[in-house]
Amino acid sequence: QVQLAESGGGLVQAGGSLRLSCVVSGGTLSSYGMGWFRQAPGKEREFVAAISWSGGSTPVADSVKGRFTISRDNAKNTVYLQMDSLKPEDTAVYYCAATEVLHTVVDVTALYDYWGQGTQVTVSS
Repeated sequence: QVQLAESGGGLVQAGGSLRLSCVVSGGTLSSYGMGWFRQAPGKEREFVAAISWSGGSTPVADSVKGRFTISRDNAKNTVYLQMDSLKPEDTAVYYCAATEVLHTVVDVTALYDYWGQGTQVTVSS
């Protein structure tokens, strides 16, 4: 059974940085496309960033473009989300997800097969 475990969330001031990590167990990371999503209170879960199984494609949402970077280390079974220039509107629970869809990078929650429990990110103004 594939399991995902996020870490690295916390409280940070606006303009600060955080790096989220997602460790995959029970499977080989290179067998999955990976994504990060977030959900703020009262809002739907939204796409943040995704990365292909090879790392060659890394689309991000317009709202985080130029500030967030997704990367992966298949040898460590770990995916990262580097978040810089954080804003209060980035406050949310951040989720890591894995998809068995490999022919393209997906940004739709319904196409992801496995999810982590989430990690809280709070950005104060």
